[in-house]
Formats: sequence, structure tokens, C-alpha cells
Amino acid sequence: MASFAATVGAWAAAVPVALEIVFKESAQELVSQLDQLLADEVYDRPAIPGYKRTGFLRASLMASTMAMPTLSRENPGAPVPADLGDVILVINGADLGDTIYLGYTANYAAFVHYGANGTTPRPWVTMVAQRWVMIVEAKAAEVKARLGL
Repeated sequence: MASFAATVGAWAAAVPVALEIVFKESAQELVSQLDQLLADEVYDRPAIPGYKRTGFLRASLMASTMAMPTLSRENPGAPVPADLGDVILVINGADLGDTIYLGYTANYAAFVHYGANGTTPRPWVTMVAQRWVMIVEAKAAEVKARLGL
């Protein structure tokens, strides 16, 4: 049985740009699913007593092709609109073969993800990361159909 990478690579080799399209669209879909699951798991649930919702965690998602973003920014305490534009720009500017690092920079993101002080874990990052192969397979099928491969 051929490996996942070999299967995707075999048909993408027929159209060189196909592999890059699958790479970028898969990364964008991963970001979209991260954002949606974070909204579902955190923002669409009742707030923890004493916690002021600002949207900062959601807005703190960053992307880089150089290094993993760090958990280094404090919540400003005021509403922060989520804008994934910069993340999408990094993805679109990446070259095939680059590593795209996605990470939240809110210094409390790990506490939300893993749970702390008796709060329920909201492991949205782990849950979406586990979907990566399915995301790539779905995007590969879409691109294949779109390009008539």
C-alpha cells in the first residue's frame, strides 16, 4: 500500500502547481478549523466566573515560517477583534517545503487548552491537529477535481 505522501505526490507531480495549492489550502483550512473549534469550545460556552472575555486568545493566533510563536503576550483587558489576515498572508507567502508554524501568543493559551485550577481542558489545538491527514486528503480531492486531474 502506498504511503499518504506518495499517493498525494504521485498525482500532484502531473501538475507541479497542484502540490503547492494543496499545501496552502490545507494550511488555510487547518487555521479555519482552529478558529472555529476555539469559538465553539471557549467563546460559545458560558464564561468562567470572574473571567472577562476579550477575544484576545482567538486574536493571538500567529503564523511564521521562521519559528514557533511563543506564549508571551498578556491579555490587554479590552476587546480584541479576531483577524486571521496576517496568518493567511504568511501561509500564502510560504514556499512549498517551508514549515509553517502556527501558535497562539496569549500567555494563558496553554491553561485554556490543558485546563488549570480546576477548569475543564479545551484541547482545540490537539483536536484539529489530529485532523491534518483528513484535511489534506479532502483538499487534495478538491484540487484534483478543480484541475481535472
